[in-house]
Amino acid sequence: QAIFIWLVVFYSNLIYDTVSLHTFITTYTGISGKTIAGIPEFFAVTTLDGQQIDYYDSETESLVPRQEWMKEYASKELWKEDTEIREQVQQTYKNNIAVLMQRFNQTGGVHVYQRMYGCGWADETGESYGFDQYGYDGEDYVTLDVKKGRYTAATPQAMESTAKWNNDSSQLEFLQQHYEYECVYWLRFFINSRKAPLESKGTPEVSLLQSSSSPVVQCHATGFYPSAMTITWLRNGQEHDEDVDLGETLINEDGTFQRTSTLNIDPDDWKKHRYVCVVEHKGKTIQKVLTEDEIKNNKSKLIIVWYSDLNATNEDVHFFYQNHTSAKNDHSFTIYSPSLNVIPNPYKFQKKFGVSLRSNYYNG
Repeated sequence: QAIFIWLVVFYSNLIYDTVSLHTFITTYTGISGKTIAGIPEFFAVTTLDGQQIDYYDSETESLVPRQEWMKEYASKELWKEDTEIREQVQQTYKNNIAVLMQRFNQTGGVHVYQRMYGCGWADETGESYGFDQYGYDGEDYVTLDVKKGRYTAATPQAMESTAKWNNDSSQLEFLQQHYEYECVYWLRFFINSRKAPLESKGTPEVSLLQSSSSPVVQCHATGFYPSAMTITWLRNGQEHDEDVDLGETLINEDGTFQRTSTLNIDPDDWKKHRYVCVVEHKGKTIQKVLTEDEIKNNKSKLIIVWYSDLNATNEDVHFFYQNHTSAKNDHSFTIYSPSLNVIPNPYKFQKKFGVSLRSNYYNG
């Protein structure tokens, strides 16, 4: 029996457009039936700009910080609250899967129920958006239009859920306030929290790399923060942009960035002429002269790999990824500008609704 897991992978270049778009996303995954070893029946992951910042699963039943700068929050009351939320959702998802199996006339097998929710925020314009999506067995199930405050069923079996949820006006108002204000508040809060340790990382580490099976040379810069930087090639002292491919800026696991510029020329050419890779970041300039010795000294770094598009499978588990080159163009997401330029403290909404906005979870 295969397990179908519905995931959304945001292309890393969402973060590095002319307008920097930041994302704050939580995904819950519940699995029923017999799975393979190592896959818990429930797990939850939160990411900031595509970088995992916390993790919970049913095996450990504890919320674990995934970044060094997140560890200071593990002792705070909100961390305890978030752990309790995931424990509650874990039990709720067991019940939801049982209900969905009845709706889909399923009597056995392995089934997966998921929710992905969060928000995005453009730091240069203040524009933000929220999203809330449910999936079942690798397919879309229900989507919330945050701006309109209405759920849409992606399958006939979901219509009972959407009818119930759309009739709850208080909950819909609650969610709209959450995605417009509180989610963006926490997104901005965590962005600021990670800045200090990242800004102390220093200058980029620059390497010239070449595979034994390819004549192209890569100038690879990594470990820098913030993301703004330039990579250029010089040929005999003059800027050279022919036969040059500049890659996207990508995020590393620790929150710093990496970027590669590829020089597609014959080895005989760069042995006759002087080629230099020039990296500029935060007013500092690093130059690497292209020589055989320079490449030879860095061959061990060819293990660096970045997957912007994934499709991992084995005989029991199939991971399906929906790729979005721009969340703004995807029908599932509603983009709108907040009515306020300053994001207010979310606890005024907690007081208004009488419940923590961070604790929202829904029975199917």
